[in-house]
Amino acid sequence: MSLNGRSTNVLHAATGYYLLNFDASGAVKVSVTADDPHFWDGGVEIQPMRLGIRPVRHGATISFTMTGSSKLTITRPGDHFADAEILFLFANPIDHSGITSATPHVRYYGPGVHHEDIDASAGDTIYLAGGAVVFGSLNIWQVDDVRVLGTGTIIYDGPQDPHSDTGWIHKKNWHCIVMDEAHNIEVDGITCITRSRSWQIQMKDSRHIGIFNIKAIGGNPNDANQDGIDWLGGGDTTISHGFFRASDDVFALQGNWDGYDLALMRHPGNDVTNITIEDTIASTSISNTIRVAWPQKTFNSAHFHMSNVDVIHTGYGGCKVPFAFFELWADPEGAGSHTDYRFRDIRLEDWYSLFNIDQPNPGVRDVAFKDIWAMDGPAMVAPILKGDVSGVTLSGATGQGFDGATIDVAGGASRPVIESASIKAHFIYTAGLIRPKQLVTFTADDSATETRHFEWFFGDGTRGKGHTIRHSFPDAEGTLLDGSGRFRVLLHVIDGHGSQSQQGWSSQPVVIAQARPLSASGGLAASPDGAEIFDRILHVPADGGYTFTLLTSLESTMSIDGRAVHSPKARPQVCGSEGDSVQPMRLSAALTAGDHSLRIERKRGIENAQTPPGPISDQPLLLWEGPGIDRQVIPASAYSKVLVSSNQE
Repeated sequence: MSLNGRSTNVLHAATGYYLLNFDASGAVKVSVTADDPHFWDGGVEIQPMRLGIRPVRHGATISFTMTGSSKLTITRPGDHFADAEILFLFANPIDHSGITSATPHVRYYGPGVHHEDIDASAGDTIYLAGGAVVFGSLNIWQVDDVRVLGTGTIIYDGPQDPHSDTGWIHKKNWHCIVMDEAHNIEVDGITCITRSRSWQIQMKDSRHIGIFNIKAIGGNPNDANQDGIDWLGGGDTTISHGFFRASDDVFALQGNWDGYDLALMRHPGNDVTNITIEDTIASTSISNTIRVAWPQKTFNSAHFHMSNVDVIHTGYGGCKVPFAFFELWADPEGAGSHTDYRFRDIRLEDWYSLFNIDQPNPGVRDVAFKDIWAMDGPAMVAPILKGDVSGVTLSGATGQGFDGATIDVAGGASRPVIESASIKAHFIYTAGLIRPKQLVTFTADDSATETRHFEWFFGDGTRGKGHTIRHSFPDAEGTLLDGSGRFRVLLHVIDGHGSQSQQGWSSQPVVIAQARPLSASGGLAASPDGAEIFDRILHVPADGGYTFTLLTSLESTMSIDGRAVHSPKARPQVCGSEGDSVQPMRLSAALTAGDHSLRIERKRGIENAQTPPGPISDQPLLLWEGPGIDRQVIPASAYSKVLVSSNQE
């Protein structure tokens, strides 16, 4: 890597994860060079998407500009699971604390490697300078008034058995950071890396906690039991400007956890209340962004508020129930009052489902989703409400990220109240086939007012402002440099200023003609007897660029006019859930109005994309979007069956 032309090394964090921490106050030119000259042949994905970064590629090197303090992930498209190679870039604000090794009453860890567990004492200020790497654990155990500052790094690689779940044990030196009955604690700026199969940051019956600009990364070969933050009772916690990468739930609320023995699971836990998470980025290789409760567990929780969060990766699949952005799962036997959960201004990128709320016993109340945006694609499965659940509202929130999606309501749950967004944040653009360097006019649907501002991210690394704007795309490589021709165009609408402002996001793919043809596929390795074949004539209503998304858990091939894509690597579900995870297959093409050949082959098996999951049906879940068509299931009226002549039969 190089920053502003100066070469620098990266730190191996865990599994295939690498990171670089650096301080920045302005723009930084970043270059990343892979050992393999073909490493980026399949494309590049830089997230969060809202930053609109598209790198320039020259062989093994990609380059782009970061602005100010920010946190990024760099991967190859779709490569965000536990076996991925991911580069994390953390540009920290300049440290103006003035703390040095000579500062009195400060426990100072200077640049270099340290091997020790840090045991905090009451009233401590602990400072990890930039470049300090501490191999050990930070224990804030039954003490008050502790501050942990700096931009150094703690790497925890403990003695846990990688093949069994003991990471929940609550004791010193068992987590990257552990708190027990601690109060008035501030952790600001440090990076926490967990390599062993252990919960990363665990807090038991601790309150008045501030966690600011922390970067937590967990990765272990078994891809499990490596939560980001766990509350075992307690709360009164504020998390701001953080970054969390987990190998399980990112944020987990539970009253206690003393083991998996049934008697221990049934022991009531302490309340978890008053948690605020804002201006943060969340990512996981498996499981949920937020999980509350667990079967057999009883405790109360209240006042969980999350706002302005980028959820760049959630787990795919399920553990008895589907993974989700928000999961409250207490079936069977779980009970307790869970109330006042509020989610606002949440951007969902690679996501599986919006929510899964399932508690048969009293009671879940007052859960509000407001201004939730699917930034680039739909959810894989429908959200679920089941049991003693009421007072769920969705205001400007997407149920599944496409028109016609439904919510599964069962077991006595009340149907959610659904309200339109206050800001529509939708746009139209020039119709027809679009070629590189051709001017395209983009117009926002929302009315232009004095207080309303429109910002565009064109997916080619450029941006613009205005209610109506003209733009040309430089090539047909696409936002991901994958040759698809698909550019992810984002519109960000802001109305008002300060804390009273409202915002909206909209995402549409714009497909540029003359894209590099996708390589032809020979279909499935299985014979036709081992595949369900869907052959249709597709009636395309107008000239333009179209994106097709097939949702399936089965090995599949999809082709349009001979251009084909194959399903990604299968991701098995866990905890005994049947079949594989649902994943998206996307194909973009510039098409003329009229009839086109569509063929889908799916290997027979359990299809988890259909409702309810079960043996494969003859109707695949295929979405399209294009000129005048928002993302939706392709209607039956757009298909005609392929006629087979008698001699072919």
